[in-house]
Amino acid sequence: MSDPQNTPAPQDENQLIAERREKLKALREAQAQGGAVAFPNNFKPEDHAATLLATHGAKTAEELAAEGTAPISAKIAGRMMLKRVMGKASFATLQDSSGRFQIYVTRDDIGEERYAAFKHWDLGDIVGAEGHLFKTRTGELSIHVTSVRLLTKSLRPMPDKFHGIADQEVKYRQRYVDLMTDEAARKRFAARSRAVSGIREFMVTNDFLEVETPMLHPIPGGANAKPFKTHHNALDQEMFLRIAPELYLKRLLVGGFERVFEINRSYRNEGISVRHNPEFTMMEFYAAYWNYLDLMDFTEALIRDAAVKAVGTLLLTYQGREVDLSQPFVRMTIREAIFQHTEAGAHVDDATWLMSALKKLGMTEAKDKLSTRSLASLQVLYFEETVEDKLWQPTFIMEHPTEISPLARANDARPEVTERFELYITGREFGNGFSELNDAEDQAARFMAQVAAKDSGDDEAMFYDHDFVRALEYGMPPAGGCGIGIDRLMMLLTDSASIRDVILFPALRNEAPAAERKREA
Repeated sequence: MSDPQNTPAPQDENQLIAERREKLKALREAQAQGGAVAFPNNFKPEDHAATLLATHGAKTAEELAAEGTAPISAKIAGRMMLKRVMGKASFATLQDSSGRFQIYVTRDDIGEERYAAFKHWDLGDIVGAEGHLFKTRTGELSIHVTSVRLLTKSLRPMPDKFHGIADQEVKYRQRYVDLMTDEAARKRFAARSRAVSGIREFMVTNDFLEVETPMLHPIPGGANAKPFKTHHNALDQEMFLRIAPELYLKRLLVGGFERVFEINRSYRNEGISVRHNPEFTMMEFYAAYWNYLDLMDFTEALIRDAAVKAVGTLLLTYQGREVDLSQPFVRMTIREAIFQHTEAGAHVDDATWLMSALKKLGMTEAKDKLSTRSLASLQVLYFEETVEDKLWQPTFIMEHPTEISPLARANDARPEVTERFELYITGREFGNGFSELNDAEDQAARFMAQVAAKDSGDDEAMFYDHDFVRALEYGMPPAGGCGIGIDRLMMLLTDSASIRDVILFPALRNEAPAAERKREA
């Protein structure tokens, strides 16, 4: 345990920034007198830390300094994370995009003037170093520096090297600092990149065509959600940020493409939580001549492939509990899920009992209009309140009510429900798919029902999309379509508790002005 009496008092951050600005001022003045450029842009690193360690890390000191062989040269650049000055020699650690590497700097090798400058460089500065590889007495592969340059002067001190950023909101707001100080954060987003690249590769391998559809929509559609509104000046009309690309992707099926997908950004003007961000990434894909059973098979294979490419395993741990992607995903209807995970029993088919149970769970008649809902719709509400969070292992929940699935094909035998599924893992929804409704007249009637719901106060109900109905009137082949939440999938694959942990720059309230932050402190 450290002795408080021997622990130096922390310096005021404003004082540290002022000192660094003075150092930069001196660099600018030296440049004006013909000295080195303050922010040079002509240093070209030739190596990365991880590559040097992988290639030469196992070599002994004798092998690196074998008689009669030329020294192994190295040239790297990175942010200075550690520095230890010992008189005429110093050690420093540089961090590049691949990892960290130690450099050894001496006055005799780089000259007294440059060494004096180096000693005054700060943690966080970006430095370029060149020299030859050697092993220290402790066996650490390092660069014995023959040339070192300051490439970028850091004006702000870095967080404590041992604890990083303690405030979670600051990690989200200042992601650049989070990434430079937290290796786990860098690994998390690298895994996300691998997963997204793997998903794209999987889709293309299975003959899907990647397409791009509009992000500004004249009519919001494709989901029951509240949109963001904007105004298009040139067209002089109200526009909406897309809530889903679905209706445009299905127009492409009408046009003749049989398999399409889009990894897209969508926007919903709704709440923020550990699993919701107003701006999010999802993938939607559509295949002609598929139904919802085909979609479930494909979605299962897709998620397994993404897991292997991102983290190398199908046996995951999420928040301390195991998730096994290697086993066949469970498939059950909403009704079956209620039977299995609650004590409702035969009451699952009793609308009066369900309304009473929902009221006991906190739903009010005025808010949810329970008396106007069908039995299937009441079952969905009861499922959401009592079953969702129990579905830890991958589970497809099927047969959602037609009245709340305006774009899905109704089941031929039971027209009150649709050929639709939602995928649940760790108690939350990961995907939504269904056999597509391709009957133009049925679709028009569904849209009219949505318009009626909107007129009754449901601001998440859909608009009537005349052009989409017109497209269906030309004829869309039987098809299946699915949307998968990329952010939630990344939460699972990287064991992240909050969606903000897997979005580089999540939505946050505007930062308070400095004077206000000071008052609050």
